[in-house]
Amino acid sequence: MNSKIKKGLGRGLSSLIGETKVENKTNNLYLTDIVPNKFQPRKNFEKENLEDLTNSIKERGVIQPIIVRKSNSDNSKYEIIAGERRWLAAKYAGLEDIPVVLTEADDLKSLEFAIVENVQRHDLNPLEEAQGYQRLINDFSYDQEKVSKFIGKSRSYITNSLRILTLPKDVLDLIEKKKISTGHAKILVGLDNASFIANKIVEKKLSVRQAENFVKIFKKKNKQKINKDPNIKSLEYDLQSKIGINVKISHKKNNKGTITFDYKDLDQLNKIIEVIKKNY
Repeated sequence: MNSKIKKGLGRGLSSLIGETKVENKTNNLYLTDIVPNKFQPRKNFEKENLEDLTNSIKERGVIQPIIVRKSNSDNSKYEIIAGERRWLAAKYAGLEDIPVVLTEADDLKSLEFAIVENVQRHDLNPLEEAQGYQRLINDFSYDQEKVSKFIGKSRSYITNSLRILTLPKDVLDLIEKKKISTGHAKILVGLDNASFIANKIVEKKLSVRQAENFVKIFKKKNKQKINKDPNIKSLEYDLQSKIGINVKISHKKNNKGTITFDYKDLDQLNKIIEVIKKNY
């Protein structure tokens, strides 16, 4: 791999393996002797893709060994460092054992392996990716610059990724369930009404571009409401109180404008007409 490609990928798996002691031979371990990586950033494995891999393994077996280390909590078990998807698919395929490469890795290396494998395969949703970076920072004293160099992404990319974690929990749940995309998530960061906008995106099946336009229109409307003359707002309130129907007054600087009556049924429409007829 030349230096240009390697830089673009950040720290590749081969680079990480080179820094750890690895057994030269490939062994086979029983699937029951293997446990998932406790640092695995990926929470959900897409059913369709997992089924495809399961079918492939049924036909050809597991071609690429998974990488494991001795479990810190149970000496009789081995913990997956990279290859949890293959391990799951092998279980679903009915295999009893799986080829493994045994390596010596501490908790930091285990987390690094898991993040790099998933990021380079584009297997993480934006929430899982951000949580992986945050764990490097919180548990292993990385800063954003170090994460940037390690992953091979720009500093601004890491910053924007981490900002997703500031979104409300209900929005994070939509991201995790892939109801909204990375592009949608970036639009929602920093919005006071992120939950409302997120639900509109799902409800109306808005694209990222449509969601951007929706946010712009919503902000514009709110700005108009905030900037409305107090006297006009008072007039609206007086009219609403007297006729019991929502009234909107749009007053321009040249003293022209419109009055809008929002009626919900024919009874309310007839009421507006009667009020106008009676007084004029």
